[in-house]
Amino acid sequence: MKKHVLLGLVATTALFAQTAFAEPTCTKELKDKWMTELDAQKKIVGEMGYVIYKFKESDGACYEIYGMGAKEGGAAGEMEKVEIYFNPIDLSIVEKKKD
Repeated sequence: MKKHVLLGLVATTALFAQTAFAEPTCTKELKDKWMTELDAQKKIVGEMGYVIYKFKESDGACYEIYGMGAKEGGAAGEMEKVEIYFNPIDLSIVEKKKD
């Protein structure tokens, strides 16, 4: 009996841990509709004003960056660390985490 309870607890914990760290899903569109990585990086830096330290394609069909962005409510030029998931079609922000 204790063995079954323990196995159930381990399985439940694994399920919750997996969903807690799940990446957002940004699109279900095929990759041929996505903006190219180079064009996305140019827009994220040039038009949106982010500094990119790492750019990657996430498992959730997103473009994901780790970098710096303008601090909301901060002084002009004040930056903060960010992790952002972008929709690869139009670069809308799906999820943004600040450090």
